Amino acid sequence: MTDTEYDVLIVGGGPAGLSAALNLGRALMRVLLVDADRPRNAATLVSHGFLTRDGVPPHELRRLAREELAGYPDVEVRTRQRVFGISQTDAGFRASVGRRTPDEVVSARSVLLATGLREHLPDVPNLRGFYGVSLFSCVACDAWDLRDRPLALIGETADLAARARLISRWTSQLTVFTHGSEAIGPDEEAELLAQGIAVERAPIAELRGEKGVITGIRLEDGVEHSIDGGFVQPQWDAELGYLQDLAPNTDEQGHLIVDRSGRTSRPGVYAAGDIASPGPQQLMVAAGAGARVAAVIVHDAVGITTTH
Repeated sequence: MTDTEYDVLIVGGGPAGLSAALNLGRALMRVLLVDADRPRNAATLVSHGFLTRDGVPPHELRRLAREELAGYPDVEVRTRQRVFGISQTDAGFRASVGRRTPDEVVSARSVLLATGLREHLPDVPNLRGFYGVSLFSCVACDAWDLRDRPLALIGETADLAARARLISRWTSQLTVFTHGSEAIGPDEEAELLAQGIAVERAPIAELRGEKGVITGIRLEDGVEHSIDGGFVQPQWDAELGYLQDLAPNTDEQGHLIVDRSGRTSRPGVYAAGDIASPGPQQLMVAAGAGARVAAVIVHDAVGITTTH
C-alpha cells in the first residue's frame, strides 16, 4: 500500500462534502474527497430548494459540482471508492481507501465526515416502485408540487402526527397510514381528525399505480383510498463502522455530536451535513454546513479561534 499525504480527507461526496471541498480548495488546502457514489437521494428524479438549481436532478447537481472541483489542482475526487478505516497518528490521521477492499493508505492532517445517513423505508409492498416519483420523504422539497391534492402520509415513527400537521399546510385532503403500527396515539388521532386529517391504522396491502405514479392504496381490511401522491416517513441511521478506531461521540440516534463549528469530540475530526444533524436536511442546508465547517478547518489550521 502507498501512503499519500493531504491536508484534509473528506469522506462523502454529497452537497456537504462537495461544498467543503470547493471552499477548502480555494483556501489552498490539498484535499482528497472519497465518495462511494451511493447517495440517499438516488431514487429522486429532481431536487428542489437549491437556489439557482431548483428542479435539477440530484445526479446532475453532483456532476456540476465535480466539474467545478476539477478546476482546482489541489482537490482530488475519487468516486466509487470508500474509506474502510481511519486511525489517528502523531501527525494527524491515516485512512485505508479502496473499492471493494482497501488498497491504499492516505494521510491527512484533518478529517471531515460527510457521509450522510442510510434510509430505511416502511415495509410496505412495492413502496420502492413509487418512491422518488410520486411518494417522497422531504416535505420542504416536494410538498409545493403536490399542493391541493389528495395525499397520503405513510409511516411508523413517533413523529408521524407532527409530520401530518406540517403536510396539511399544503393540502386539506390528507390521510395518514400507520401500516398497523401504534405510531399515532388516540389523543393525537383526535387532534388530527379535528384538523380534517384522516387516520388509517390497518396494514397496507397494496399500492396502486403505474410507472411510479401512485393512484391508490388498498388496506388489508379491504378499504381503498384514491390518492395523487404523498409522503413516506423513513427511519435513518448513520454508517459509522469505519470510525471504530476513532470512536467520536454520538447521540442516542447514532448521529455524530458536534459543536457549533462542526468539531466532533475527536480533535481534528469534523462533521457536516445529515450525519451531524437529527435528520435529513435540504441539499442547500447541507451545502451551507459544508462551507461553514470548511472555514472552521482553515481557521483551526492557522490557529485562529472560531465559533462559527
